Amino acid sequence: MDGPSGSSDGSEAVNNQICGLSLEESSTANVLPVNHSGPSPGEAMIPPRKADLNLENFTVDESAYCSAQIRASFYPKFENEKTDQEIRTRMIEMVSKGLATLEVSLKHSGSLFMYAGHTGGAYAKNSYGNIFTAVGVFVLSRMFREAWGTKALEKEAEFNDFLEKNRMCVSMELVTAVLGDHGQRPLDDFVVVTAVTELGNGKPKFYSTSEIIAFCRIWRLPTNHVWLFSTRESATSFFAAFDALCEEGIATTVCRALDEVADISVPGSKDHVKVQGEILEGLVARIVSSGSARDMEDVLRDHPPPPCDGANLDLGLSLREICAAHRSSEEQQIRELLKSVGPSFCPNNLDWFGVESVDCYSKNADKSVVTKFLESQPADDSTSRLQEMVRLIKDRRLPAAFKCYHNFHRANDVSPDNLFYKLVVHVRSDSAFRRYQKEMRAMPGLWPLYRGFFVDINLFKSNKGRDPMALKSLDITVKNAGENCGQQEKDGLDDDDANLMIKLKFLAYKLRTFLIRNSLSILIKEGPAAYKASYLGQMKRWGTSVGKQKELSKMLDEWAAHIIRRCGNNQLSSSLYLSEAEPFLKQYAERSPENQVLVGSAGNIVRAEDFLAIVDGDLDEEGDLVKKEKVTPATPEPSVQEAVQKDKGLIVFFPGIPGSAKSALCKELLSGLGDDRPVHSLMGDLVKGKYWPKVSDEHRKNPQSIMLADKNAPNEDVWIQIEVMCRRNKVTAVPVVTDSEGTESNPYSLDALAVFMFRVLQRVDHPGNLDKTSANAGNVLLMFYHLYEGKNREEFESELIQRFGSLVKMPLLRSDRSPLPDPVKSILEEGIDLFQLHRRRHKKLESAKGTYAAGWCKWEKQLRDTLAANSEYFSSVQVPFESAVQQVREELKRIAKGEYKPPSSEKTQHGSITFAAINLPVTQVHSLLEKLAASNTTLRSFLEENRKSIEEKLERAHVTLAHKRSHGVAAVARYGQHLNREVPVELTELIFNDKMAAFTAHVGSVHGETIVCKNEWPHVTLWTAEGVTAKEANTLPQLYAEGKASRMVIDPPASVSGPLEFF
Repeated sequence: MDGPSGSSDGSEAVNNQICGLSLEESSTANVLPVNHSGPSPGEAMIPPRKADLNLENFTVDESAYCSAQIRASFYPKFENEKTDQEIRTRMIEMVSKGLATLEVSLKHSGSLFMYAGHTGGAYAKNSYGNIFTAVGVFVLSRMFREAWGTKALEKEAEFNDFLEKNRMCVSMELVTAVLGDHGQRPLDDFVVVTAVTELGNGKPKFYSTSEIIAFCRIWRLPTNHVWLFSTRESATSFFAAFDALCEEGIATTVCRALDEVADISVPGSKDHVKVQGEILEGLVARIVSSGSARDMEDVLRDHPPPPCDGANLDLGLSLREICAAHRSSEEQQIRELLKSVGPSFCPNNLDWFGVESVDCYSKNADKSVVTKFLESQPADDSTSRLQEMVRLIKDRRLPAAFKCYHNFHRANDVSPDNLFYKLVVHVRSDSAFRRYQKEMRAMPGLWPLYRGFFVDINLFKSNKGRDPMALKSLDITVKNAGENCGQQEKDGLDDDDANLMIKLKFLAYKLRTFLIRNSLSILIKEGPAAYKASYLGQMKRWGTSVGKQKELSKMLDEWAAHIIRRCGNNQLSSSLYLSEAEPFLKQYAERSPENQVLVGSAGNIVRAEDFLAIVDGDLDEEGDLVKKEKVTPATPEPSVQEAVQKDKGLIVFFPGIPGSAKSALCKELLSGLGDDRPVHSLMGDLVKGKYWPKVSDEHRKNPQSIMLADKNAPNEDVWIQIEVMCRRNKVTAVPVVTDSEGTESNPYSLDALAVFMFRVLQRVDHPGNLDKTSANAGNVLLMFYHLYEGKNREEFESELIQRFGSLVKMPLLRSDRSPLPDPVKSILEEGIDLFQLHRRRHKKLESAKGTYAAGWCKWEKQLRDTLAANSEYFSSVQVPFESAVQQVREELKRIAKGEYKPPSSEKTQHGSITFAAINLPVTQVHSLLEKLAASNTTLRSFLEENRKSIEEKLERAHVTLAHKRSHGVAAVARYGQHLNREVPVELTELIFNDKMAAFTAHVGSVHGETIVCKNEWPHVTLWTAEGVTAKEANTLPQLYAEGKASRMVIDPPASVSGPLEFF
């Protein structure tokens, strides 16, 4: 259940369903009588005249109004600003104090599908009327047939009527084998309900998880597996269980462990192992109200799992059979799928094909719909709030698109003064959600930005059957309803706490999707070395244990050789990659038990080639399958270096923008960095051919030298090349960046961009021809500026540090400067707007060509005039160049000497847990041994014979409490509540022989609670001889009883203590 914790007062709807599977219509007093239903399933569709659909005929004047209502939405996406460790800590703290409950659910590998009724529509994440929604409707209908059997048609009709009558939307995870490969090809096609939303006439209200389960059990819809943790013990145990399983967890082991440590476990309607397989994508943990456990118990008592009346019935052709039989086109597959659904879920094909008559109409509406929507008077508070959202998104230039389509469900009501549209709000980058959240903090009444966001828009004139007084009355009614009912109940939680969420993914899934599927393009295009750099970087970024990295590296190198033999230079389709990966993983897993654990599960071969749906552009709706023609390499991120080795060569490079003074800096640095290594510079503007291979070749000639790569290195493609070069040449790369505050979505601020442009336009005879004589200089700098779009300054610097282990900042602007002059700010914003318009329409076409050529020409002149008029300002705000050079030189000297320490990363990695133990101070253990030896000749002789070996091996002393291999994951995880707490231990005897030695330990209490050791003999292993494993020390008491070991009683017992930790 991936979403915020807030819940509607959904109990009223649920209770009304219980009484009769329907709700009473809310009072319509003082509400404008607008028909929202459109034509009924049996009603004939009267095609509108094309003239009526022409938006140009709709003028915005004082009589123009608009009505907008959300028709489908999924949970808002909240970007946590806290680190994972901070989120975990806060979650445990809230649960411990009884302020909240921790809720965990399975993350299925599929795509978002939303359904709002037979006229409300079917929607994917950012689209509708395509193969994704056709597949979704088909699978949903099939779920009804499986659940209801012979009553399915009747219940489908009731369900659709219920959704339409109450303006509701049901969101689901759609898991199929026909829409492209994720972590494992599912064994069956199914949906799982993840959200139920009451849309009403205002702000969407989301059901709580207990209400979702009640709703789904009434309608016999599939639910997810959910666990609730309402105590400190269970919450800490959950996180410990995940850490113990993160590198080897599969569906069976994860569900079993969570069932053992959770306070409440609600199994899903569909067994993940039976329908999707063992490869589990991950878990979603979020904070919900403290009363959630009680509410869940009530629902489980009142709503037992429903029967499955259609399990043994012939349900007709399956999804895969239909797709396999109609491979000629996407349209043919859609038509056949919809034909198989029946009249309740699909009374017509309007959302897919529009009005099909002699004169066909395009679904696409004029782009000016949004403009006229914003210019028209709002008919109610809901419309006003939606206008506010759209204006803010446009004003702040958030990365989102507004797609408008004709709403053919309202075709019978269309006239020149009464137009109906569907608006799709497509958020193109997660940075939009983060930036929008900041706006919400400043504007408390602002509605959230939803994932999966679809709005019905009606543009009309008030003199066409609508009374302005009725509009005013409607405004008050809906506003009150929105304020009283639309606000999600936070149950006493503030917004930051109510939106706490963390997604936890398993290595077996990440292996397939990130290291195999998403990195295919790097392997095929750039070769095995680049691929190795990529996958090693990913694993280190995830914090994968060293042992797993070694195991996976061996396997992935074999995979690389295998796939190159099989495919050569031909790119393997990411939507079908499992056809190659599964057989390879299966044979690799069969070689040893260790390989089986590494792979997780393999061998469930389902031939998607036989039935794959035809998806336009080879891209899945979730956006995570890579297009063949535009491949974005996966991001490799090697671990942060402890310090740069002083004897290595250096490559200094510049992830910057023209005008950052890198060439001038390189000239200053040629005098050296204070050691004997020669310094060379290679200017990109003077190199013919590929630049970075040339850098590599030059550095190989003198591997101990310092190479200044005088060329902008603006994106991940270049960074990967540099990483590969460093790996091959065994050199260290150091990024030098201009210091800047950045913006919410770009590491460089407008102030910095303005200075860069000013500098470029002061140049004369620049080697790269980017100077005052360049007609398109401003456009070129905007192009470079947008290459960094999508990362704020913190993300930008953090990624460079994680990749290369260091970062040097070159000062640019004085901290006491005055603000950027308004004319300069305005001309830059105009240029950014123009650049984005040009890029959307013409992609990479040069600015002198295309629709906006005249606009560019005008803007370039205005830019020069504006910057020239503010030349004194630019001269006054820059840090003196000599000072900037000196600071960079000193930092590079520290790196060259091996004295640099990178800033610590805020992101805490959680490695895989193997066992829980009390970590004892080694010095005290050594001291105790020496003290005991002084009074026992046998022990003294033992120590003298093995002193060197004991000193080498006794680097860590601990009392193992539980091991996941011997005692199970849950047993280890339950110690999580005492993590890092000091635990007293009494050492009562020493047992030893010529092969091993150990103290007998008695574990004490913490806060009055005895820490129980799962080992039959709690002990501290001190030493084992060569070839003897530590585990064999468990046999010492038996060996003593058999006369094969010596014992020395410690009287009185020695008292030590140490923190309880996971290892």
